[in-house]
Amino acid sequence: MRGRRPSRRGGSSQQLVPDDSFSIDDEISHLTKLSSQPADSTRRSLSGLRNKPLSLSSFKLLAGREGTGRFSSADRAYVLGQHIPVRGPWYVDSMDSEAYVSRFSDDGSLFVVGFRGSHIRIYDVENGWKVQKDISARSLRWTITDTALSTDQLYLAYASLSPIVHIVNVQSGGTESRANVTDVHKGLDFSQGYSDYDDVYEHSFGIFSIKFSKDGREIVAGTNDDSIYVYDLLANKVSLRLPAHSADVNVVTFADETGHIIFSGSDDSLCKVWDRRCFTREKPAGVLAGHLDGITHIDSRGDGRYLISNGKDQTIKLWDIRKMSSSVKFSIPRAYDWDYRWMVYPSEARHMKHPHDQSLATFRGHSVLRTLIRCYFSPAHSTGQKYIYTGSSDKCVYIYDIVSGEIAGKLGWHRSIIRDCSWHPHHQTLVSSAWDGYVVRWEASGDDDADPSSLKSENQKKQSDPERYRHPFEL
Repeated sequence: MRGRRPSRRGGSSQQLVPDDSFSIDDEISHLTKLSSQPADSTRRSLSGLRNKPLSLSSFKLLAGREGTGRFSSADRAYVLGQHIPVRGPWYVDSMDSEAYVSRFSDDGSLFVVGFRGSHIRIYDVENGWKVQKDISARSLRWTITDTALSTDQLYLAYASLSPIVHIVNVQSGGTESRANVTDVHKGLDFSQGYSDYDDVYEHSFGIFSIKFSKDGREIVAGTNDDSIYVYDLLANKVSLRLPAHSADVNVVTFADETGHIIFSGSDDSLCKVWDRRCFTREKPAGVLAGHLDGITHIDSRGDGRYLISNGKDQTIKLWDIRKMSSSVKFSIPRAYDWDYRWMVYPSEARHMKHPHDQSLATFRGHSVLRTLIRCYFSPAHSTGQKYIYTGSSDKCVYIYDIVSGEIAGKLGWHRSIIRDCSWHPHHQTLVSSAWDGYVVRWEASGDDDADPSSLKSENQKKQSDPERYRHPFEL
């Protein structure tokens, strides 16, 4: 989370190398095409030629389904993936403080947004985006840094720049949720004597990222004391502290539904892979090097193999954990001295790469400045995970085509940084949340003029200068 990445000792340091063109690993390219293009059986039934260049229209596919009764998941992803959510936006909500985190639930029925001004709102997506729960956060320090819904969607955990994570029942009666007034906000203390972060530097223990385990019995957290913590909800205590990185751990996430593998990303510029069955070794299963600066977010493809990471080097990188190394035996090149909280990334560094870059592909075009901007794979159901999308400090959402690396969509309406965004798991709806306080949705289709919630530039409120929100933790 820190603006400047600390220097590393040990190993050999090598110079950056030019990286002017896009390339991608053949295997992930092939897998993406398999999951997002019509199946061979569909091609044959419609054209009779297995290797014919793809030119099937959505109409032909739908007509073919009526005739044959066959419509594979790849066929569906191909049809829906041709219509990405670039129309709009339409109004969802707005607050007088910055929106920091936002996410659809796994089934898409709920949408959660965390604001800097102590508020978390949960919307009932299937009921006209009505506010189901309006939570006033307890013991907030600076902002909501992360939220997590339990798998059964009964509980929401929220974190701040403090050692306490709170849990609230989101299915309890009543819309308003005030800590220990209308609802119990149970506090989980992650410090419990483990933190050795030096108060001389005017920092206190803070939590940047949280995730429920798949069985709902644990919460995993990334913190500013360079560690990963595991909290046992049944025992009501921290069960493990893992010194994981040499700088702030900005993100933790699970690799797949088994919950055995965890990915972490840090300001030390490294992605690390942890096997929970071997946590007692306090060593990662592997390390992925390639970013030239701190990592702001990680998202897993959900298959236990591939992941993407957003970095302060203004890139998204795609990784395969089979290519990870056991350790880093070289120092990370640091050719430019800059601070992402208030400086522009050096233009001469934009098309340079790590000499030992282990990534499969690098995506460029968006901007990662001032805050920990998040990135994701597009949904498997509706796109076959054909795209990567991300917020950006230039006030836009970027959608990249994984195979070509090209920008497939750029959504612009906000007047400030878009820190987070989320694509509905089943529908072609994308919601962006920004520092202008607005939460808006984008659709693949719709009549902008006929819908009263449609937004134009003149609908925007006057935006305060985000410079005034600088903080030592630069979120």
